[in-house]
Amino acid sequence: MKRILLAVILLGMFGWTIYEFVLSSDDVNSGKETVQGNTENDESFKTDVEKAFETATAGEVEETTEDTAAEKEIGLDVGNLAPDFQLTTLNGEETSLSDYRGSKVMLNFWATWCPPCRAEMPDMEKFYQDTDIEILAVNLTETENHVNQVQKFADEYELTFPILLDEVIEVATLYAIQPVPTSFMIDSEGVIQFKTFGPLTYGQMVQVSEDMD
Repeated sequence: MKRILLAVILLGMFGWTIYEFVLSSDDVNSGKETVQGNTENDESFKTDVEKAFETATAGEVEETTEDTAAEKEIGLDVGNLAPDFQLTTLNGEETSLSDYRGSKVMLNFWATWCPPCRAEMPDMEKFYQDTDIEILAVNLTETENHVNQVQKFADEYELTFPILLDEVIEVATLYAIQPVPTSFMIDSEGVIQFKTFGPLTYGQMVQVSEDMD
């Protein structure tokens, strides 16, 4: 009888041990699943944060680029926005530098009494015909004997680009013009890319315009 009772007790203890082992295994597996789930959530959260950071950073870079372009200083040095102005052409039309925004412009200051200007004009006309560069030739009209002298000069050299009349030297003063000819090469965004005192040859004009591409 005692042996039977002992066997029952031992069997019960063995059964309880098996039950505890199985229960403990389930808890461990459950814990693993919980940890794995948390890890996946952490990775998802990390990915979302990284995406948000990248988006914000890209926005900041784009905004900085736009601000830099908008904040360019107006001035006469290379890299400055060329000062805007408005003058009347020899044909009686009102025009301004900003009308040509989107196109590359050669802005030239000249006078009929200036020998280097006279030498430069045929090359300027050829340059105007051969390229997509716009030319604005600002005549220092106040220094001329009469505006008719400017018209005669244009006819003699068969000039087809716009000739602007600076009748009170307002624009020449704005651009601090002293010797003539003086030329500025301005890109399509209105930024000065090149400036020179004295005449340019056709080859030099072409080279400068290609360097702006």
